[in-house]
Amino acid sequence: MIGDIRETKECQLKDPMDLFHSGQVVKICAPMVRYSKLAFRTLVRKYSCDLCYTPMIVAADFVRSAKARDSEFTTNKGDHPLIVQFAAKEAQVLCDAARIVCPFADGIDLNCGCPQRWAISEGYGACLINKPELVKDMVRHVRSQIDNPKFSISIKIRIHEDLKRTVDLCQKAEAAGVSWITVHGRSVEERHQPVHYDAIKIIKQSMSIPIVANGDIKTLKDAENVHHLTEADGIMVARGLLANPAMFAGYEETPVQCIQDWVDIALEHGTPFTCFHHHLMYMMERITSKQEKKVFNVLSSTSAVLDYLNYHYGV
Repeated sequence: MIGDIRETKECQLKDPMDLFHSGQVVKICAPMVRYSKLAFRTLVRKYSCDLCYTPMIVAADFVRSAKARDSEFTTNKGDHPLIVQFAAKEAQVLCDAARIVCPFADGIDLNCGCPQRWAISEGYGACLINKPELVKDMVRHVRSQIDNPKFSISIKIRIHEDLKRTVDLCQKAEAAGVSWITVHGRSVEERHQPVHYDAIKIIKQSMSIPIVANGDIKTLKDAENVHHLTEADGIMVARGLLANPAMFAGYEETPVQCIQDWVDIALEHGTPFTCFHHHLMYMMERITSKQEKKVFNVLSSTSAVLDYLNYHYGV
């Protein structure tokens, strides 16, 4: 819970911008609904992930409800640098949410890319790419109300069909004081179409702040290729890390040690069974046969999963 780290907050916080000034491409774990929680962040940090995001949190609920805060945001002193991603549509609500997490996280991110219907209908996510003045206002408000100059404020966006509009949005956000921008190289309508890495490169060339590339990065080789294609300062990965949390450390598929690490971390954190099991299903996708998947995927208790892993992998 948030309260667990109150004593140690001062010495643990980091400046995420130091990563972008290191000269190395920053390796980032994306915000993923249900999946990029503390236990999984702990795992990927063991395997060369530089920066982690929380799953998207609706800022208004977070500000209003202590129950939402306790269930949505859990961290500890090793969970840094950490970015808390919020869905918001009002500047002051985003500021209030930022103020709550500021002692425990290293920055916040405004979600301007979620294409899900519920988010767009509520005025969140990808609809914000069509409201550059509002995005600029939200960034500026957080900048002016958070005292810590090292606390970052970033945005994650999708692109417009007309890329000039995306460049304009990014430049307005930069003028308002945004720290960096993550670009998912698809439009709101695109789901499985090829990612427009050329668009990310044009955005990068139009900006003086760091740009992070996101979309269809499954391996470390993919990450290197996307960096080469886009000249981005960072690479953000979602499903590629679910399938192989050791990806950034150069493993082609999930090593058995990583499975062992996940079991240890998940049990230590009291991870709910469904989440514990789902992560293993993703991690073992490439290393198990169809027949094995049929057996493993219907296991219904932690003890059954542990017995299976012990018998088949010695975990």
